[in-house]
Amino acid sequence: MKSLPPSASKGPVKFRMPTAENLVPIRLDIEIDGQRFRDAFSWNPDDPDSEVANFAKRTVKDLKLPPSFMTQIAQSIQTQLAEFRSFEGQEMQTKEKIVPLKLDLRVNNTVIRDQFLWDVSNFESDPEEFARTLCTDLDIIDPEVGPAIAVAIREQLYEIATQSVSSARESRLAKKGRRGAESITNSKMANGALDLMKIFGGKGSVLRKRKEWYLYEPIVDLLSNEEVEALDAREERTARLKKKLDDQEDSFQTPYSR
Repeated sequence: MKSLPPSASKGPVKFRMPTAENLVPIRLDIEIDGQRFRDAFSWNPDDPDSEVANFAKRTVKDLKLPPSFMTQIAQSIQTQLAEFRSFEGQEMQTKEKIVPLKLDLRVNNTVIRDQFLWDVSNFESDPEEFARTLCTDLDIIDPEVGPAIAVAIREQLYEIATQSVSSARESRLAKKGRRGAESITNSKMANGALDLMKIFGGKGSVLRKRKEWYLYEPIVDLLSNEEVEALDAREERTARLKKKLDDQEDSFQTPYSR
């Protein structure tokens, strides 16, 4: 995979995902009248907004969900797309940087934990291809695992990209006369990068070095149906408790918001 040219990697570029395809990670977790729908996927921000409504309609029809889910699914997707688009046009720093990414996922009966290095200055990287290769190497046959891994990678890269926007903004402020205050932040960032280089070396990639395999060996577990049911039940209890606490917090805040 190719990285940006040296001249481009030193300066800011317009915000986008640091991958070959500028896809937005979307995560849905919707509960209506005791029925819960969860999903995660990638979305092209250039697609027309009408596709969101069409997707929500098809999802509700295919999964036989109550019609009320249609509006909630569409609104959730639109909200996440709007957040992504709010960064478009802004400058982001693209200095060469190798970062560790982590996976800790459960998809159906498969649990996968892994960590590896990723070059966020490589705008031709492909999380989907990486996920397919990883599943092949680990003999993971569940077709839903690969897309889940790709979304998890994109979520982490999305967070890094938005942080890069903040870094570019801080750099512009520094040039306008805030060098003293900003130098502290920049120093901390530089020290963090230096520590990462000490640990991983200067030629890291998404591939693991042989001498570091014992540190980065992926773990894959296949759960029994009973274990999956127990985990699902525990997650449902946790979700209900969180919703109850959120509702209570909203009820306490409502009188004071008038």
